[in-house]
Amino acid sequence: MSIPVRIDEQLYEEAKSASKGECRTISGQLEFWAKVGKAALDNPDLPIEFVRDLMVAKAEDRQKLSTFKPGQFRG
Repeated sequence: MSIPVRIDEQLYEEAKSASKGECRTISGQLEFWAKVGKAALDNPDLPIEFVRDLMVAKAEDRQKLSTFKPGQFRG
């Protein structure tokens, strides 16, 4: 379900720019930022980068993930 929401024009333009690099729609980018912000506020002891990376990882397609095998990434 979509609900129209008024936002600051500058925030819209920043979301428009970021959405291209993140391969999201503008509304999808704003939604992602809102979810990261909410998760960060709910977990103030965690670094924001960790919260963001966790949200990205949760959105990954589980079918495309491979099983980690100890020693597979040794140089």
